[in-house]
Amino acid sequence: MSCFPGGQTPLPNLPPAQPEMKIGTGPIFYKEIWGPSLFFFFLLAALASLVRADEPRMLELENGERVNYVLRMHPADAHLLDASAALQPPSALNTAKLVTRYLAEGRIEDASLLSNAPKARYARLRESFEGWKEADFRRAYGRYFDPDNRIVGEVSIEGHRLLIWYLRDTDYLAAFFLVEIEGRLLIDDVPNETRVNLRRVLEAYRAGKIPR
Repeated sequence: MSCFPGGQTPLPNLPPAQPEMKIGTGPIFYKEIWGPSLFFFFLLAALASLVRADEPRMLELENGERVNYVLRMHPADAHLLDASAALQPPSALNTAKLVTRYLAEGRIEDASLLSNAPKARYARLRESFEGWKEADFRRAYGRYFDPDNRIVGEVSIEGHRLLIWYLRDTDYLAAFFLVEIEGRLLIDDVPNETRVNLRRVLEAYRAGKIPR
């Protein structure tokens, strides 16, 4: 997980948000004559969007190697934090939000318990955040839940995940590397080849080589 500020890479200009099309705002002529056809059209469009939710992709590296992965998109407000909702770690997004919330509250021990190497994670966090005050944690991690930010995508390779979180105020792509263990998605702090490939995908995103 890229949980420390700094090392920020500028991103290319993001495309403007497209206005949402609302069903039922067209002329009455379409409603009366083409209503059933339009219904099936929107139904097919919805099904197509579900198919694209898990889209197989391939990244070709400069040395000719290829990294195959699956990309899942999330709604624009998926990163927002509902204080009343109980977050559980069976999904990459929930784990990332839970870890970030703990860090925003300065609860580094709780954040470390969501790692597959909790003792090593805790030692690194305690060393990195030595001297930090409560306001420092809120400023560094509370901003993740700002409405202007968003989840760029969730990349999957087998049981591993890469969640890419865009921070608009610093124009930076933060990253959470996770691995599935007994039905839970935990922060992946154990070096492995799959995480190396996920980092290659992340670097391609940060370099603007992958459209988003």
